[in-house]
Amino acid sequence: MRCGKSMLQLYAVTDRTWLGGRTLYEQVEEALQGGATCVQLREKQLSEEAFLSEAISIGQLCRRYRVPFIINDNLKVAQACGADGIHVGQDDMRVDEVRRCLGDGMIIGATAHTVAEAVEAERRGADYLGAGAVFPTGTKTNTVALSYETLKEICAAVQIPVVAIGGITQSNLMTLTGSGVSGVAVVSAVFAAENVRAASVRLLELSRRMTG
Repeated sequence: MRCGKSMLQLYAVTDRTWLGGRTLYEQVEEALQGGATCVQLREKQLSEEAFLSEAISIGQLCRRYRVPFIINDNLKVAQACGADGIHVGQDDMRVDEVRRCLGDGMIIGATAHTVAEAVEAERRGADYLGAGAVFPTGTKTNTVALSYETLKEICAAVQIPVVAIGGITQSNLMTLTGSGVSGVAVVSAVFAAENVRAASVRLLELSRRMTG
């Protein structure tokens, strides 16, 4: 599976903080019903065994909806569950090292906070970039907001698609218009919503308008 711009239109990144009695599987399915175009499973606290079990079930769900399934920063789990790809941060494995392990058939996404990081990630073989945080976010407390100007420069500096991430909500998404991003990656805007499906529907509509 290759990475097209349409895949990044509404990129849902999981976070079990807001389960509220539901399972993550149920929340992800609601997001898919609402139009999520990609799902990234991000788990920092689960054991490897529990992470893999969850990845297998949610990966099957994503395949049923024909939506790419990405694992955050765990090469073993990504390979073992048959994920469509993996996303790595600046402090994780280098993109070219991941590519050597996974081959050409898997999507590799990389985080970029600067133009230099973006260009380097593309050079090393990334299929797409996650750029941010574009707004202040409570998901990661050690990040500095990326300016609109830098986001635009990142998009102009690379040939691969870029997805904006960090603090994106229904109220601020449209301010990214004209930046060059292919879509938005959202966490709490989807998974903290009382109605995950309805939130996904609205966010997808806004993202399509924003990307024009």
